Amino acid sequence: MSILVTGGAGFIGSNFVLDWLKHHDEPVINLDKLTYAGNLENLASLKNDSRHIFVQGDIADQRQIDRLLEQYQPRALINFAAESHVDRSIHGPRDFIQTNIMGTFTLLDSARGYWSRLDGPRRQEFRFLHVSTDEVYGSLEPGEPAFSETHRYEPNSPYSASKAASDHLVRAWYHTYGLPVLTTNCSNNYGPYHFPEKLIPLLIVNALAGRPLPVYGDGRQVRDWLYVTDHCSAIRRVLEAGIPGEVYNVGGWNEKTNLEVVHNVCNLLDELCPRADEGSYIQQITHVADRPGHDRRYAIDARKLERELGWTPAETFETGIRKTILWYLDNPQWVERVQSGAYRDWVSQNYEGRV
Repeated sequence: MSILVTGGAGFIGSNFVLDWLKHHDEPVINLDKLTYAGNLENLASLKNDSRHIFVQGDIADQRQIDRLLEQYQPRALINFAAESHVDRSIHGPRDFIQTNIMGTFTLLDSARGYWSRLDGPRRQEFRFLHVSTDEVYGSLEPGEPAFSETHRYEPNSPYSASKAASDHLVRAWYHTYGLPVLTTNCSNNYGPYHFPEKLIPLLIVNALAGRPLPVYGDGRQVRDWLYVTDHCSAIRRVLEAGIPGEVYNVGGWNEKTNLEVVHNVCNLLDELCPRADEGSYIQQITHVADRPGHDRRYAIDARKLERELGWTPAETFETGIRKTILWYLDNPQWVERVQSGAYRDWVSQNYEGRV
């Protein structure tokens, strides 16, 4: 038996592969295109582990997907592969349409053909698990109930629109063809191996380098924060016991404004790695012009996952953010290597002129 994971060299995907092999001996076939955010160094500890089979490729390449399914006969396909950065989707939405919509369609089409040829028990046990985001639900006003699995889809960015489209395709393949699918919609993840374009790793990297800590607008946008290994454990549980056709929201029960997150990071860095001049990292905070269509608040209601499958997060924001900062402090070489010229060009392109 084995599982096929797509996007398994990215932030959440690589954490999932590491977490899976920590808890299971079942092999992982790991397909990743290795775009700017895919990093095999995340999986360096598995270099000589025969349970991890890495294949470089694109989820939109149907011939390759078909070959992998036939060669390895996995009992499940878990789709992490996605373009996922809102700002990048604003600057260049085409890649998001290609990967998140066409790529998901290709996976579904190949998986349906593979599944239809399986024998009785294996056909019954097969699962297609699609990893999605809370951003498909749109934006909440202060005091509104958190997103439930039945909340109306109202995506507001090219990224969230592309993920919403992929969610609808997954639903359609279940209702039209009977493919046994599962969908998870998660809140903002953070933790080790996070590419430093997202808020928390960007704050850590910029703070330690003495650079400004950019905060969009007034910084009062609210997000629910989920430590990445908690997300991994939720996906394992959904794969194990989730009901085909169902959607499960995964959240950390940690609603915080962006400004609160920035201050948390600064205060912990003041404690764990003080500035040479004895000043606070808070002094590096710089408010910049807000991005277009910036959703004001996300919040996940994860009670269905707790009620039906018995899952709850193990980390609070306080424990998770400390672990995250300690990881970045302990892995400066990873940070240095991931900061390629392409990454520096992107940060310059996105933030230049916003001050």
